[in-house]
Amino acid sequence: MNHMTIMETKPVNDQNELERDVVVTEAVAIATDVVMLRLADASGADLPEWAPGAHIDVTLDGNIRQYSLCGDPNERKSWRIAVLREEAGRGGSKLLHERARHGLQLTARGPRNHFTLRPAAGYLFVAGGIGITPLLPMVAAAEAAGTPWRLVYGARSADRLSFVPELEQYGSKVTFQPEDTHGMLDLKQLVVELPQGAEIYACGPTGLLDRLEELCTEAGKPLHIERFSADPKALEGASGTSSFEVIAETSGVTVTVPPGTSIVRALEDAGVDVLTSCEEGVCSTCETRVLAGIPEHHDSVLNDDERERNDVMMICVSRAKTPSLTLDI
Repeated sequence: MNHMTIMETKPVNDQNELERDVVVTEAVAIATDVVMLRLADASGADLPEWAPGAHIDVTLDGNIRQYSLCGDPNERKSWRIAVLREEAGRGGSKLLHERARHGLQLTARGPRNHFTLRPAAGYLFVAGGIGITPLLPMVAAAEAAGTPWRLVYGARSADRLSFVPELEQYGSKVTFQPEDTHGMLDLKQLVVELPQGAEIYACGPTGLLDRLEELCTEAGKPLHIERFSADPKALEGASGTSSFEVIAETSGVTVTVPPGTSIVRALEDAGVDVLTSCEEGVCSTCETRVLAGIPEHHDSVLNDDERERNDVMMICVSRAKTPSLTLDI
């Protein structure tokens, strides 16, 4: 079975989800256009527990962005993230690169996790560029458990590979493949050679993930992925062709969601405060519990099992298969 996931801690879009002030205690450039940040609770308290694959929301001057936690889950006094400066992005990463220095205060929410490391006989980790971040703690967990694993890490050039000294300690288990000197990753060969019982965890550019998805579907190999941008196939039909009703049970509000309008927008227009960020079904900030009705999923977050349960949905892009949905919001 082909499992596609993004970032399973708890299904949330609880409007009371804890938001905390954090402070930057370390900011270090670790690769071209990549800065590593270490964050601590501003009050000195322990940070929440997390597991490999988790991410947090980080807010600076109203810009909310999601970053994978890439440190040690046993370290409760700090979180580590890495930020890629994206010139074509929405400005959040550039702002962090320009202002993230020791002492800068930020707001964080989470962690959330839809990219959990499941028990397996072995693992193949495939990373592209900044996609290494959620895989770092997975590699460490597999190593600590004594489970066979291999990491193949590609980037456009060697200077864009992050956390190289940390990964070099694993010796031949890690293959670095800068495209400018070693060519593109041979994904087909990696899938063909996948040991029996092993599973693939991958994160990186859309092209890499789409190709892996295609190859693993053809070969019947288990694949778990994290996307940083929306899967166009998932977004097909997200605008909808018919209206449906949404009952926001907690808020006591009922709205009609017409074609071309998202649930998020319809609720906001009715005065319901909704946590949201990417509005592409990628970040899981707007994840909401479904109390009644059947959602029509258009996100790039939930895996097959989660979709079949229909107990949560991403209300920025997903719609309804039934005339109405009752949501815990």
